[in-house]
Amino acid sequence: MLGSYSYKVADEQARGLAMEPLGFIGLGIMGRPMAKNLLKAGYPLTVYNRSRPPVEELIALGASGAGSPREVAQRSRIVITMLPDSPDVEQVVLGPGGVLEGARPGLVIVDMSTISPEVTRGIAKAAGERGVETLDAPVSGGDKGAREGTLAVMVGGRREVFERCLPVFQVLGKNIVHVGDHGAGQTVKLCNQVVCALTLQAVCEGLMLASKAGIDLEKLLQAIGGGAAASWQLLNLAPKMLRRDFEPGFKVRLMQKDLRLALSAAQGLKLPLPGTSVVHQLYSAAEAWGLGEKGTQALIAALEKMAAHEVASKG
Repeated sequence: MLGSYSYKVADEQARGLAMEPLGFIGLGIMGRPMAKNLLKAGYPLTVYNRSRPPVEELIALGASGAGSPREVAQRSRIVITMLPDSPDVEQVVLGPGGVLEGARPGLVIVDMSTISPEVTRGIAKAAGERGVETLDAPVSGGDKGAREGTLAVMVGGRREVFERCLPVFQVLGKNIVHVGDHGAGQTVKLCNQVVCALTLQAVCEGLMLASKAGIDLEKLLQAIGGGAAASWQLLNLAPKMLRRDFEPGFKVRLMQKDLRLALSAAQGLKLPLPGTSVVHQLYSAAEAWGLGEKGTQALIAALEKMAAHEVASKG
């Protein structure tokens, strides 16, 4: 029973979509709304998650539940994974009871997590030996983009496989770009995270300067939000900082993981990333103060402690 949701199967001919059976593994902050959007679009969906409540929620909306990643693969033509880190994806895909154990030739594994490009290429090689295709397709846009189906999707892998999966990506996102071979999607996502983290650091410093100088922070955002300083971080996260709303759309702990991956990739290329190193250390301070499970906007708390000054809206 679909409750208050109107998740009706779309007319496949009218929409030009081949409604291949999908699997979805990982129903967290991002994965759950993404899976819901696939159901809403009419895709047959089998879901798996380590904890059961998100699975039950998706079953109530029309999905089928599975007892293992292997079972998801057995029921699906395309399996999407949305997991926290490289070891999680390796375990789910390559481990006992994993996706490859239930895979048949022609299955496509689409990893939408953010993980190591090197691990991504290793998974692609192992899958290819079983006749299974893979795409790395990490996303940007936070929980809001996941809910609204407006994510940016950066995809690595064979072009033909990308084109087969494009209708699925179009349900989940608006800016979908094939960026290269296996691992290229993950590399582009790490570049995205570097830009996001440093932009957020700039937003925090601007707020700190304005607050310490006695400027009305609501008016500050109004003044600079329509000019050259405008960014997703300024428009979406700065208001949360002023309200002391540190609930996660994307967690500090996961941003730290992404920055570690970016710094590791840079080290392999003998490339200095000084700004990334600084913001990584500031997030380490935020983690030390118990903010690892909070949203990335909690970066402001690290600067506040250093300055002994708290930023908050007068309203």
